[in-house]
Amino acid sequence: MLGLVIIDVQNAIVAGCGTPERQPEIDRALDDAVGRLHAVKQRARAAGIPVILVQHDGIEGHRLAVGAQGWEIRPEIAPQDGDVVVHKSECDSFFATDLEVQLKARGVDHIVVGGCMTQFCVDTTVRRAVSLGYDVTLIADGHTTADRGDLRFDQIIAHHNATLNGFGAGDHRVDVKTADAIVF
Repeated sequence: MLGLVIIDVQNAIVAGCGTPERQPEIDRALDDAVGRLHAVKQRARAAGIPVILVQHDGIEGHRLAVGAQGWEIRPEIAPQDGDVVVHKSECDSFFATDLEVQLKARGVDHIVVGGCMTQFCVDTTVRRAVSLGYDVTLIADGHTTADRGDLRFDQIIAHHNATLNGFGAGDHRVDVKTADAIVF
């Protein structure tokens, strides 16, 4: 059974992570990815597919500090009746959370993943899911991040799409597809 997992699509996820010149482009890329994730989420809900939203709980003073406006899930992705919200405090959405319990309770063995902070939370969760025995479809244009060092966000996304496509553990693999190719 398929399940949709959307990671860290929160108001302040990339706020202030870029230079003043690059921040508007990073923000536009986030808005574009959120639009595609919204469409995927609506298709999943229409097909009766479980939707799990992962929300990062930052410490006081962090841009994602619990209870702050920046911590809230973006309105386009916000939980609806029947959606599950899993709270995490580390990059790995499975670490010290009930994500695996939630997936098993719904009979999910293949997750479709999108969300934020490609090189941290998305990458770690995708790799961990495969090692736990899940097949994964990564939404190629449904994850994003900010610039990091000398790498632009688009370079980081392209690298992870190329690196994770075909990544496997045992009989389980990652398949990378664009949002419009995701069928439930």
